Amino acid sequence: MQISKTYILGILVLVLTSCGVKPSLLDTPDVSPYNQNTPERQKITDSSYTTKNGYLSKNQYGQWELYVSGDPYQIGLQTGSLTQELFLKQEDAFLGKVNELVPSENKQKLLRKLLAWYNRKMYLHIPEEYKSEILGVSQYAGDKYDYVADNYLRILYFHSAHDIGHALQDLMLVGCSSFAAWGNKTEDGYLIIGRNFDFYAGDDFAEDKIIAFIKPTEGYKFMSVTWAGMMGVVSGMNDQGLTVTINAGKSSIPWVAKTPISILTREILQYASNIDEAIAIAKKRQVFVSESIFIGSAKDNRAITIEVSPKNFGIYEVENSNQLICSNHFQSDAYSNDKKNLKHKAESHSQYRYERMEELLSESPKVTPKVAVDILRNKEGLHNKAIGYGNEKALNQLLAHHGIVFKPHERMVWVSANPYQLGEFVAYNLNTIFSKAPENSKAKSLHNNNLTIEKDPFQFTKAYKDYEAYRILRREVIDAINNNMHLLPLTLQELQNSNPEYWEAYYLVGKYHYEKKYYTAARNAFKIAKTKEITTVPEQEQVDLYLKKIKRKLN
Repeated sequence: MQISKTYILGILVLVLTSCGVKPSLLDTPDVSPYNQNTPERQKITDSSYTTKNGYLSKNQYGQWELYVSGDPYQIGLQTGSLTQELFLKQEDAFLGKVNELVPSENKQKLLRKLLAWYNRKMYLHIPEEYKSEILGVSQYAGDKYDYVADNYLRILYFHSAHDIGHALQDLMLVGCSSFAAWGNKTEDGYLIIGRNFDFYAGDDFAEDKIIAFIKPTEGYKFMSVTWAGMMGVVSGMNDQGLTVTINAGKSSIPWVAKTPISILTREILQYASNIDEAIAIAKKRQVFVSESIFIGSAKDNRAITIEVSPKNFGIYEVENSNQLICSNHFQSDAYSNDKKNLKHKAESHSQYRYERMEELLSESPKVTPKVAVDILRNKEGLHNKAIGYGNEKALNQLLAHHGIVFKPHERMVWVSANPYQLGEFVAYNLNTIFSKAPENSKAKSLHNNNLTIEKDPFQFTKAYKDYEAYRILRREVIDAINNNMHLLPLTLQELQNSNPEYWEAYYLVGKYHYEKKYYTAARNAFKIAKTKEITTVPEQEQVDLYLKKIKRKLN
């Protein structure tokens, strides 16, 4: 008798969920010490709102600016109240396809149990104050996705999505690039940091990025680039001039969630004023994936990376150099013999991007914020080679959620506007924000227009329009491959013509022809793909494997 996969999954889930799940489902933070008042939101315009201790407004560049202050529960309540429409949009963007992928109600119930089991210990590893914030935000969540988990648990689970995505490498979360320069590498000797956050969960997800300015009752005031419902930090700076950003490392698939990286970096940003304090906080927490935490410090006028994983901990500092580069492999002595890290460095695009950052920084002896932006926007490969738009070997893969530049000594930060890193890098001064925001009853934008860096003219070129057309055609071809559909030859030719230097265009054409048993046409396409800059060793091997299969079929 053949037993279905769904049946096996159901039995597995029932077994797993019987072990230690109930405490996590019943856990809620005690918010009784905090202000219980429900914030009253006032609508000023369709894109600006205020509460007694906060506001949300959309600036001229399409970015949302959020300011809130108070105790943890109040920060959560105000954030939820001000951003409630944005949160519903983010949930649709992030979870909307779940209904398509798992239309069966029975399977949705299994999914809920599996999530509960996987996250069964996460509540033990998140500080109570951040759980209180999440509880506050959850008061404004809808019920559309209750089949995943109730409002509080669902938002709590969202904070581990970044980590799980890194481990599974399904959401293209593995291409973040960061660099820092100081001393003789910058014009004034002070630290400058640039980074791309290549988190891609669909175009809609990146549409409404939020630049949040938070004034907690305990710890330091800080800013971060985030999205509705996200209380953790992926890129941010506090009023002490300490910055944090995160770069994924190579992880095994984790079997239980612990401290999400974004929660750890939030704690560092809120409570550390220098590098030593950041390290001390990082050592306190147990994580469940591998990550490089890039720390910049105005007080120390330098940067380091804290390299964390479930079973190891390392610090990487440069010696006799005023420049630090980080892609997606570890560099500290603690990981010098780590097999996963060494394999990832050898086979992925991480080392390539590292070398590209070295190359670009060497061409700019004195880094300025504008130079940093130019590096983040760079779309070429080593030695300025054309490698196709969207190639993960490029620093600008044309999919980033945001690019960001910090000048910690001056408390200055520049955040990219859409699309990708091509829009303006909008300037903010934290000293100005936190002095004016409490009295900003009209919810006016407090960005510094004079220091904002202009948009990249690339977005007005034919090459950019062709790339956007490529993305649409790419989805069409992949859908045809997966569903055994037929395409017109013109569609395949347009795919290649729209991004002629990108190996993937020819790979997809080859794969389409192979599935249709047009082996000669498939071979020709795969051979062209091999002449391009293929992103990773496994992808190179995949092309070679197809060519071997075709050779056998044609002989």
